[in-house]
Amino acid sequence: MLTNRIAAGLLSATLFGASALAPLAASAETLADAMVGAYKHSGLLEQNRATLRAADEDVAQAVATLRPVISYLASTTYNFSLSASVDNTDSNLAITLEQLLFDFGGAKLGVEIAKETVLATREGLIGVEMNVLFAAVDAYLSVRNDSAQVNLRQSNMRLIERELRAARDRFEVGEVTRTDVSFAESRLASARAGLAAAQGDLARSREAYRQAVGRYPDTLSPPPTPPKTANSLEAAREVARRTHPDIRRAMRQVTVAELGIARAEAAMKPTLQLRGSVGVNEDFDNASSVGLRLSGPIYQGGRLSSAMRQAQARRDASRASLHNTRFLVEQTVGNSWASLAVAQASLAASDEQVRAATVAFRGVQEEATLGARTTLDVLNAEQELLDARASRITAETNRITAIYGLLASMGLLTVDHLGLGIVTYDPAAYYNAVRDAPTRFVSPQGEKLDRVLKSLGKK
Repeated sequence: MLTNRIAAGLLSATLFGASALAPLAASAETLADAMVGAYKHSGLLEQNRATLRAADEDVAQAVATLRPVISYLASTTYNFSLSASVDNTDSNLAITLEQLLFDFGGAKLGVEIAKETVLATREGLIGVEMNVLFAAVDAYLSVRNDSAQVNLRQSNMRLIERELRAARDRFEVGEVTRTDVSFAESRLASARAGLAAAQGDLARSREAYRQAVGRYPDTLSPPPTPPKTANSLEAAREVARRTHPDIRRAMRQVTVAELGIARAEAAMKPTLQLRGSVGVNEDFDNASSVGLRLSGPIYQGGRLSSAMRQAQARRDASRASLHNTRFLVEQTVGNSWASLAVAQASLAASDEQVRAATVAFRGVQEEATLGARTTLDVLNAEQELLDARASRITAETNRITAIYGLLASMGLLTVDHLGLGIVTYDPAAYYNAVRDAPTRFVSPQGEKLDRVLKSLGKK
């Protein structure tokens, strides 16, 4: 019978939506490919790498304060008088040297502060890396989800078109009323609207993918088995306390603030410098000198005391920031854990919903062939199955997203932890090249820095 053929086609085509997330060809783009692309494409990562290199240079500049400062001075002066016929020229050339001998550790503390700031900035770079990778994961899964929804709704629309044709044929022979045809027409219009909305969601997802990865998606393969997270919420929080870059960065900032107090104390104490100069005038008379200079503050209007209080306040603020950051990270872990639990429960419920909707749909079909069900009953059952399939696709997407979100909240969503197998940016390479403050002149250190700059494309 025609009704049986339509019913069989309706079920087989509706079930097509279940295969929307099935494995694709081996040449399809993988989730790892998307994350690698995002890592290489991200301008945000490049921006923060440059910020880190600027912090590396602060170390070099702090080291330079411990070294001799050699400078030259050349001058020439023409002396004349309007009231007397006297004029002459004085010319001088001098080379001076200054060397800090002792300042109660103030300059060395400056070096340590710069080094701790570098380490804090590196942690910030890791945080940016996690955000970039998670954006790629989210974009990848959104494209797959929305593609599956489009496929499902296209299948649904084709099936309703068949049902509408069948209803019209049956109406012509008097088996059904005009009402059955109108129901099918209404449902077809609704299906077209749903398909248009799904296609709009897919278009937006593709744009988000391009922003995250640097290119539009092609064929996307199913995501692999997600990485392991933790066995319990407390275990996840313990990992986050040890590894999350936000916490580690806040800890470094506390150290910087504590060093700042010691530096403010050193600024209140004397400084001993060695000074020397060699000079010659236009008559080649030599004038050389060498000596020690001891200087220290007596009264500066309260500036130094204010600087000390300011350093202490910054220390207190950084400690409070660490406290807040730790609890915020723990809250994020808890939220991510709850989101994963909800997603897993939703997926299990969706599987049961699909199973029940499939059984119900088949039953309504059989009853319709016997005349015990109307066209509207078949359409409603088909819609129930469609909704169940769509919910199942979304639930699976949410589950995988929640897993990667939990990894990010634990501080583990990095290229190294995920084992993406690419050469990553080495934050120590530039630091090692500049930490000893190499000069522009040819030297082993300068040559090393030149190589690093060339690798970064700066020369």
